[in-house]
Order: sequence, then C-alpha cells, then structure tokens
Amino acid sequence: MCNSLTVLGTCGAWPEAGRAASGFLLEAYGFRLVLDLGYATLPRLLARCAASKVDAVVITHEHPDHCADLSALCRALLYGGGRRDRVPLYCPTGVLGRVQAMEPTEDLHEVFESRPLPGLYQVGPFHLNGRLLPHHVPHAGVRLTGPNLSVAYSGDAGPDHVLGDLATGTDLLVAGATLQGAAVDPHLLSATQAGQWAARAGVARLVLTHFWPGADRRQSVAEAGVAYTGEILTANEGMTLAI
Repeated sequence: MCNSLTVLGTCGAWPEAGRAASGFLLEAYGFRLVLDLGYATLPRLLARCAASKVDAVVITHEHPDHCADLSALCRALLYGGGRRDRVPLYCPTGVLGRVQAMEPTEDLHEVFESRPLPGLYQVGPFHLNGRLLPHHVPHAGVRLTGPNLSVAYSGDAGPDHVLGDLATGTDLLVAGATLQGAAVDPHLLSATQAGQWAARAGVARLVLTHFWPGADRRQSVAEAGVAYTGEILTANEGMTLAI
C-alpha cells in the first residue's frame, strides 16, 4: 500500500460552498490515522474508507472547525456496523467535552479511548509527538514519524519555536495559513510565517491549508514562497499526496 495523505477539508472557521473545514487522512503501512475532523469532513473520509477502518484519530483542539465531525464519526461507528474495539483518540483537554455537548444520548467514551495531548505515544507504526502551540484554546501541534516517513501538522496554531522543533527535517509540513499580507496574530499562522518556518525547519515539502473562506489561495502560495524555496502545495479537498 502506498503511503499517502488525503485532504478531507481545508477551510478555517467555516467551509466554503463545496469544501469542508480542517481534516486529513494519513494512510501508511496499512494504518489509517485521521488528523482533525471539522465541519463536512466525514463524508469525504467515508469516500476513502469505512468508519470501522479508522485506526486512530488526532484532534488538535476544540474549535468546531477542527472537531465537529468527531460527533458524526461517533454515530457512524455506533450504528454503521463493523465496529471493533474503541478507537484511540488523541486530543487536548476540552475536545471530548465540547463534542459530547452535541450528543445528549450517545456516549463518546463508548466509541473512543481518549489519550491526552500534549504527549508522546506509539500509534500503530507512528511515533506521535504532540506539543502545545499558541492558540485561543489549548492546542497541540503534532509530528508523526514512521519508518522512512515523517509528517508535521500545525493545526490552527500561531508561530512558535515548538513548531520548528516538530517540523525539523520532515518529509511534509502541513501548515495553517489563515492570515495573508501584513496581518499578524500570535494565535494564528500567516502564509508568510508558514514559509519562514518551513525554511528554518528544512522540510522537504510544504502544504498550506486552513484558508479563510473566500481568500485567494494563490496569494498564500506566493507569500509562503518568499522565504521557502521548496515545493509548496495548496491543499484541496479530495487531493491525495504520496509520501
């Protein structure tokens, strides 16, 4: 099986028409790991694999554009058949409570085995390193390292030296690029900053995601390319990258 990353959603805050909020599916060594499940990501995940085939889920933080469809995955696992043991769920404090608030009858703990981030874990074939990054709520950026494969994901966090640590030498950095132009926010990453951190970390490829609805994504690529001279890709729903 080819190691790959499939884009489930790319929008920050809320999804544009025809798109979804943040979400990715990493498939490697026969293992399927989901990174974030924002609005409208579950149908795209199910187009790739059955809910029962998901081996682990990582949620970076409790904002619904990153976790709302965890509720839908819970229902798919409860009622869709083929369910095995509880699915390991790695997330900061607050995620389960936020999603459980949408579920007055279904118990997420029946479906997911929660493990806190930040932290270090062995997740199937991956070593997971989750570390706190600046955001409006507790937020964990992650690095996933497997045999001959490494991926870093910034989620929706602001700039910080920890992002450089997580991304150093990775095959792929998936970085939020919410802001454009001269806009600066300690809780969010701009396209320019994404390029700067990718250059400092020496990543092989940079994927920009978490675009503000309506933003010109070509502008984000141009701004990231000022500092980073490697390959820059724009995440698009349904896109699958070989790693």
